[in-house]
Amino acid sequence: MDLTNNLILNTDSYKASHWLQYPPNTTNVFSYIESRGGEWPVTVFYGLQIELIETLNKPITQKMIDEAAQFWPKHGLPFNREGWEYILKEHNGYLPIRIRAVPEGTVVPVSNVLVTVEATDPKCYWVVSYVETILMRAVWYPTTVASNSYNVKQIIKKYLEKTGDPAGLPFKFHDFGARGATSFEAAGKGGSAHLINFLGSDTVTGAVYAMKYYGAEEPVSFSIPAAEHSTMTSWGEREGEADAMENMLDQFGGKDKLVAVVSDSYDIYSAITNIWGGKLKDKVLKMGGTLVVRPDSGDPVEVTLKCVELLGEAFGYTVNEKGYKVLNPAVRLIQGDGITGKEIERILANYESNGWSADNIAFGCGAGLLQKVDRDTLKFAMKASAIEIKGKGWIDVFKEPITDNGKRSKRGRVSLYKHPAVGFFTSRAGGEEGRQHGLKDELVTVFENGKVLKEWTFAEVRENSNK
Repeated sequence: MDLTNNLILNTDSYKASHWLQYPPNTTNVFSYIESRGGEWPVTVFYGLQIELIETLNKPITQKMIDEAAQFWPKHGLPFNREGWEYILKEHNGYLPIRIRAVPEGTVVPVSNVLVTVEATDPKCYWVVSYVETILMRAVWYPTTVASNSYNVKQIIKKYLEKTGDPAGLPFKFHDFGARGATSFEAAGKGGSAHLINFLGSDTVTGAVYAMKYYGAEEPVSFSIPAAEHSTMTSWGEREGEADAMENMLDQFGGKDKLVAVVSDSYDIYSAITNIWGGKLKDKVLKMGGTLVVRPDSGDPVEVTLKCVELLGEAFGYTVNEKGYKVLNPAVRLIQGDGITGKEIERILANYESNGWSADNIAFGCGAGLLQKVDRDTLKFAMKASAIEIKGKGWIDVFKEPITDNGKRSKRGRVSLYKHPAVGFFTSRAGGEEGRQHGLKDELVTVFENGKVLKEWTFAEVRENSNK
């Protein structure tokens, strides 16, 4: 019996008992998802559409109900067979809920509502809480990766504006994270999230997800031929390194072409001075493209500065109109080892203080982009903020623990608005603040009663992030 595609089992264990825990005569529950704060001041909302298409628009079946009826009691939980069979009979197995969300790619300050969920059938109020597990997984990871990538984008943009040419920004941060992702799905969600902000990636799955779930047109991302240590060291010990490097130029060099070569197999500084800037210097200069030298060990701040200085000595440089040194266009650097947003800030600050432009270097990132994040990075949570009880109407609900003010939740049926002067803010849906200023509700109904009502293209997602 394969239970992995059973929607009724796609939840946390304790959710199975919650239908018995609400007040008598409950007819609806209203919940919202937000980032309560965390590492960055804004979120780039992304990824809900993938889960809506992949999971929530599929109906439950009698087989699923029967399987769940066997599983839950053995697992120690009661099973709401009557409720699920009602959904099967009255709604053809589709979940009677409404999901509203901010347009994907939108940059929203933390502590604002991003998604709301409510039931569309008073007998199915309990479904709202039941789908929390699915929705949280759908939102927190890709949004956090997109926000991580966006934060790095702001850092690099700042230094390019100070010291170089901002036009190069889309290719300054490259995704190396595929092999370190926890699964194919994570590589797809995280890798496509990165592509909202940048065009460079070695995570093929990210491009595939952007194409499959957001209709992205090829090419959605770009890469170049690049060496790894196995292809460099397989030419023999140290004496074979120059031959391996020359082969990279012969195979992939040419006018307007880029080729990246890891150069620290033995001695990165000797490789730059004696091989790239010595034996192979004329070939590098004559090929008409760009050699991207990749250091891959040591302290990134120290190593990247020494490498750019050695490349400057070997190949020369000019001083741009902003007063910073820019290497001969035949050579550049990429640093992919030990990279995080904070490390990029340190490297580029060091370049600036030593008179080097950010034009000279790009960055690659694996675990620091796709893996070193969790739900607490942006403190994601889904909370009930209102409940409807027959005869009483909608009632505000909230939590306000005295032990942690940061976990205080919002009250009422809330939505997102945007004021021309102050930007995004959260208020009661259709509330006085919105009406006073004539503001429209920024949330869009994306899913209702088993149907995906709104899909964003990847071009729209990118456009939204750039607003």
